[in-house]
Amino acid sequence: MVLSYRFVPVLLLWAGSGGTSGTHDPNITRAQVDLIELNHFLDENGREVFQQVIFYDWCKVKQRFHVRAWRLIKHEHQLPTRRWKPKCFQCTWHDGPLLRQVHAPKMRETWSREDPERVNRKLLPEDQRIPLFPARARSVPDHASGRSSENATRR
Repeated sequence: MVLSYRFVPVLLLWAGSGGTSGTHDPNITRAQVDLIELNHFLDENGREVFQQVIFYDWCKVKQRFHVRAWRLIKHEHQLPTRRWKPKCFQCTWHDGPLLRQVHAPKMRETWSREDPERVNRKLLPEDQRIPLFPARARSVPDHASGRSSENATRR
């Protein structure tokens, strides 16, 4: 009897971590992007100010990556992780009652004094970005800017 209790948490964790069990959980919303970037933003003295993940899709027409969304890293468990079945990188976080997961086949880690997401805005303005999650799964928009609360102010 004790042995069966030990397996229950493992199975629940696997089912909620993006496993391909075929079941649909309305409390998990998933997105696929082409690239996840873990960026360490540094001040003028080289000290880390914040960490963020930036989600990109490849634009075939412009031959470059365009930002879809970004998110501040507030806890270590929000860092991208490597998955093996299927092979991908995954970011996971809670957004109210929802568990959000973003998968990408590629990941890069950068250290910069210029914010890559802001630089990318010059190439593709925020209002032209493809939303990371469908409207029914996104958080309630901020009334002042019309932006989803998934992109909280970082500066």
